[in-house]
Amino acid sequence: MAGNRDRTQRRDGSDVKRGDVRETYDRIATHFASTREYAWPEVESFVASHATDRGSDAVGLDLGCGNCRHAELLAAECGSVVGLDVSRGLLETGQERALERGFDVELVQGDAAALPLTDDGVDLAVYVATLHHLPTRAARLASLDELARVLSPDGRALVSAWSTAHDRFDATEGFDTTVEWTLPGGEPVDRFYHIYAPEEFEVDLAASDLTLREWELSSGNCYATVAGAGQSG
Repeated sequence: MAGNRDRTQRRDGSDVKRGDVRETYDRIATHFASTREYAWPEVESFVASHATDRGSDAVGLDLGCGNCRHAELLAAECGSVVGLDVSRGLLETGQERALERGFDVELVQGDAAALPLTDDGVDLAVYVATLHHLPTRAARLASLDELARVLSPDGRALVSAWSTAHDRFDATEGFDTTVEWTLPGGEPVDRFYHIYAPEEFEVDLAASDLTLREWELSSGNCYATVAGAGQSG
């Protein structure tokens, strides 16, 4: 989730509670969602490549769904779609989008590190611009393990996070920071990010229960196509 300001401030993620992240996005939800109209090209490409032959009963998951711009893509390809986000405010914007555009999505408020979903039940998942908001490595690894748990044996997911390859950063190692969001009227709101070094992103994927299929850098983000631990093919 790219911010509307480039100002960043180093911060130690150990002093950030996950409730802080939820409260931040509840606070900026309406304005934030209004700037997130279109799906990312990388997500469009992933869905187009991996949605074929999934069948009418395929289940899609937009993890960290925000205003459901990517759930909308999944809804065109899957029989059912779950949109999960920690922020109730963002879920409300997702519900508005779904009603306005006529697509179905089941919205769930939940923690990416403790998914309220059954094992092996998701065929196609999008987990973009959310992992980097979890304030500790333990929480980020737990969320990757949870994604692996809910993916079906032949399921696939796209995971992304901001990286040090972004031109706004001058760093070679991963670090914690805040990125300022400015509300109408000029009020600044700090949002926590963990900025991944590309090598660190790959290390965390390898340390998780996910199976890495391929990954790339694009527009300063790390992207990985992954499968669950029980993958087939």
